Amino acid sequence: ADIERRVDIDELRKLPPLAAISDEGLERVSACAAERSVDAGQVLALPDDPGSGMFVICEGTVAVELRSGTLELGAGDFFGELALLVEDGTRVARVRATSPVRCVSIPRDDFLSLVETEPSFALHMLRELARRLVEARAVA
Repeated sequence: ADIERRVDIDELRKLPPLAAISDEGLERVSACAAERSVDAGQVLALPDDPGSGMFVICEGTVAVELRSGTLELGAGDFFGELALLVEDGTRVARVRATSPVRCVSIPRDDFLSLVETEPSFALHMLRELARRLVEARAVA
């Protein structure tokens, strides 16, 4: 079952990537974001899909299946941002729920405006991407 609903600001503030965003920024996210609930085994993203949004995991775990190996992500982690940061980007990995997942999706344009207007959001993302890069190299 894939269910969508609107997310309130208090819930958004609990998510690490959004924790330090301004109230105004969170208002904007709340207005555009949708919460999705999916069952274990459901695929949330496929390689070469156009990137339509970024996802932040509220509950549950996903496997990001990359060429170099599998990345396990859980509550507070995010995925889907790479396709949005690259001009004409498409998804680079298959992302599958490994347990029931509740996540928040932020549409592409809103995501890009957050990166441009909320330094704490951009910084959180950079740190996480750098960490994943280092880990991927350690695995490869």
